Amino acid sequence: MSETTKKKRVAIIASKGTLDMAYPPLIIASTAAAMDAEVAIFFTLYGVDIVNKNKYANLQIAPIANPAMPSPVPFPNILGMLPGMTAMGTMMMKSMIGKIKWPSIPELVEACVASDVRLIACTPTLEMTGVRKEDLVAGTEVAGAADFLDFALDANMSLFV
Repeated sequence: MSETTKKKRVAIIASKGTLDMAYPPLIIASTAAAMDAEVAIFFTLYGVDIVNKNKYANLQIAPIANPAMPSPVPFPNILGMLPGMTAMGTMMMKSMIGKIKWPSIPELVEACVASDVRLIACTPTLEMTGVRKEDLVAGTEVAGAADFLDFALDANMSLFV
């Protein structure tokens, strides 16, 4: 493939595993893939939960220190530390997502896999957390930063989410 016909590349790092932080890398990746770009997402630290099939269907919202959290009634952020607020915030976001008919996180991961988005789980993170390759969504690669950087160095766009 010549330089003029080379596909655009998008490299994304996903480092957070909350429900609200799982959507941006997956939406950007699946959209870029639909636009015929080569896409890779490097899941590191808590971001690995996004491709952990034991966790990805139950990601939650962290209401404390999240002043942008939606609420039908404004309330002080400090109330996010009360028992049950994580579950309530998660329920509220899932309800909002359901109203606009966005896909779930597992559905978005599946869309990325079907679109040939490279899903790369960070080797040191897996070693640190005890997550096994078998715990990951089928098709997820396990590699270190050097493998991701080999892809990202030729990317037209790199994002840290």
